Amino acid sequence: MAPQPTLTEIDRARYEWQMWTPDFGAEGQAKLKGASVLISRCGGLGSPVAYELAAAGVGHLIIAHGGNVKPSDLNRQLLMTNDWLGKPRAESAERRLRDLNPHIEIEGINSNINADNVADLVGRVDLVVDAAPLFEERFLMNREAVRQDKVLVEAAMYDTDATLTTIVPGKTPCLACLFPEAPPAWKREFPVFGAVSGTIACIAAMEAIKVLAGFGQTLAGQMLVADLRDVEFRKMKVRRRTDCPVCGHL
Repeated sequence: MAPQPTLTEIDRARYEWQMWTPDFGAEGQAKLKGASVLISRCGGLGSPVAYELAAAGVGHLIIAHGGNVKPSDLNRQLLMTNDWLGKPRAESAERRLRDLNPHIEIEGINSNINADNVADLVGRVDLVVDAAPLFEERFLMNREAVRQDKVLVEAAMYDTDATLTTIVPGKTPCLACLFPEAPPAWKREFPVFGAVSGTIACIAAMEAIKVLAGFGQTLAGQMLVADLRDVEFRKMKVRRRTDCPVCGHL
């Protein structure tokens, strides 16, 4: 295991208030500084996840999102700005995150996760956050995270509803356990409030922070189900499938 990086005086000043958390402290902050995270998509979910992880001091963020900024992105994709319309989303994300925290490494990939890049990108990080809207992409990340034994924080939302779980290969259900096939009703475009995606994104970021720093209780083996229309939150246990084609052999 590589030694933890040393916190500088800038680090200690910048992250002082979160380091006051008793079971996190300077050791947890050093773990974040030495950690790397892949975030798939920097849309309504991925933008706040990336923003919070950058603010918290995760040392290396890789953000994979293809395409250019559109007007319809701006109600929820908080790393996109009006002056960047028509320009690559990944570049906008890099620019905004470097403005927020110039002391960490930010790498924007101008491509969505696909069969050609998933193994390399997952292989370069300690943890993956899935904020992608399409099940094809989510299944690719799930399969690769299981294969490489990387924790996957899996977040999704639709309209005013959202779900979140933390997948630990060999210990918890993977995405294929929960969804053997893509739901037939799922589609690329759907109702989105930025406040809904942002709410679940902040919880997803906290899940990643807890896993990387090794403190608190995560949603491993549980699914958080949120209904922001009626402000209801509940946790339900989820179980592995022994016949799962992705993780059943573990």
